[in-house]
Amino acid sequence: MNPDTPLGSVIQGSLSQGLEVRLHADVLVEDMRVGKFLVVQGVRSRFFCMLTDVTLGTASSRILANPPEPSNTFLQEVLAGTGTFGTINLSPMLMFTPKAEPPMQRGAEAGKRQKAKGKGQNSQLASFEANTNAVELLPVKTIPSHFSQVYDASERDFRAVFGWEDDPQRRNFAIGQPIDMDVPICLDLDRFVERSNGVFGKSGTGKSFLTRLLLSGIIRKRAAVNLIFDMHSEYGWEATREGKQFSTVKGLRQLFPSQVQIYTLDPESTRRRGVRDAQELYISYDQIEVEDLMLVRGELNLSEASLENAIILRNEFGKAWISRLLSMSNEEIQEFCEVKMGSKSSIMALQRKLTRLDDLKYLRPTCPRNYVAQVLESLEAGKHVVVEFGSQSNMLSYMLATNIIARRIHASYVHKAERFLQTKNPSDRPQQLVVTIEEAHRFLDPATVRQTIFGTIAREMRKYFVTLLVVDQRPSGIDNEVMSQVGTRITALLNDEKDIDAIFTGVSGGQALRSVLAKLDSKQQALILGHAVPMPVVVRTRPYDESFYAEIGETPWEDLPTEAIFRAAESAKADLGF
Repeated sequence: MNPDTPLGSVIQGSLSQGLEVRLHADVLVEDMRVGKFLVVQGVRSRFFCMLTDVTLGTASSRILANPPEPSNTFLQEVLAGTGTFGTINLSPMLMFTPKAEPPMQRGAEAGKRQKAKGKGQNSQLASFEANTNAVELLPVKTIPSHFSQVYDASERDFRAVFGWEDDPQRRNFAIGQPIDMDVPICLDLDRFVERSNGVFGKSGTGKSFLTRLLLSGIIRKRAAVNLIFDMHSEYGWEATREGKQFSTVKGLRQLFPSQVQIYTLDPESTRRRGVRDAQELYISYDQIEVEDLMLVRGELNLSEASLENAIILRNEFGKAWISRLLSMSNEEIQEFCEVKMGSKSSIMALQRKLTRLDDLKYLRPTCPRNYVAQVLESLEAGKHVVVEFGSQSNMLSYMLATNIIARRIHASYVHKAERFLQTKNPSDRPQQLVVTIEEAHRFLDPATVRQTIFGTIAREMRKYFVTLLVVDQRPSGIDNEVMSQVGTRITALLNDEKDIDAIFTGVSGGQALRSVLAKLDSKQQALILGHAVPMPVVVRTRPYDESFYAEIGETPWEDLPTEAIFRAAESAKADLGF
């Protein structure tokens, strides 16, 4: 690819439907792939565009009626570019417009560019900054004229749009690269964490790897503190890599040992996997509220009448209503119903079904201390918390514990946010919290979204400094109102039409991106759109491997203390016999 060589000319188009480009005769149509980025050079602006479709055209219907023989390569070459040609459809995303600078500022910018140029390759970051500051990124509100030339997007174009990871003014994190270039595509993490976000894709497309990348970036750049509900124990210590041969990848605790704390609801399972110093986490019956049972009514097979009687029991016995119910005899239930106008059959059915809670290892009638408060203290201290479920990863266990813990932590954050709004003291400002949940449609479907704290968090967005990172393979199961509040959507391959429609809920121009999403590879490719990127982009996601560990880990070799390096060198010499 040569960004200085034109690929084609704009022949027609509109602002709403995009541009149609006829490829030049020497351009191979097979090199034009959906999701590729191209630039259209207009008279006053450069238009940064995404390729959304590729078609073949002919100048005359006679050619289609009488095509050349397969062996007649001479005639095929004669027709190529004149009688037969390729066309592509482009969706303009952004415009590069030169800034109008005062003479003095223009001279200063020229001096900066000249100074950066004189420093050679080591000043690459400064030169990109100087070059990109000369243009202004604007939303597309017009289109280029007829016969405007189309070029491959250059590295400078990508830098101007997506920035660079070492930008001192923004917390950028490289999430991947364009499909056909080796230039980083960066997320603005400050914009990412201030709204709820989603990672979507069908099973086996690498959602967990994508989520680990994002969480690692947030931790590395200190953009927020994370609370991760780890249903399948994939984020804390280590996880299995997919493939024919068995191998594992590092978890967040291994990459950031001083910043990540693991809490476990199944200590035996955690110890069997070789995880050390994980803290136990238990929940008492008095921390379960009726709203939590409404969330898992399907798993417990609770009727509406049982839930209504649960409210009567709670009003009578307070927080201890579950312990009191499980210890009540038939005579006590009968007496209670006569006094409080309850239904004996419904209460007995509720009692019988709540005995399933005894199967959950982390539930206790009473706890010696408030374990959820310990999680909150870790978050307040700036620790990133991973809550592992171990063998307790069935939907009843996961949904119940997740809702209970998140509800109490959110209540604390609401109190802190209200105090901050009153005092306006920067020291009272809560640290931004990102809550990661898997199987998100179980919490956010239209039938239960009002009973879960996660629906509240998604709707409130950043008002109380708490946002969601939802991981799901069925975005169509999430309530439309919640999906419209998801700021940034990182989507791997999806096949179901309903799921694809859900991804583009509330997204203008989503129809042109549907074909892009449908053409993704099943591995290591994703479409990113929304609040944290200036425009939709298809990326080859960054590998989560040894090179990533070296770049992202909190203790690089060069940052170790001098004495430690000296001792390590002496030890190595001794091992080698020197």
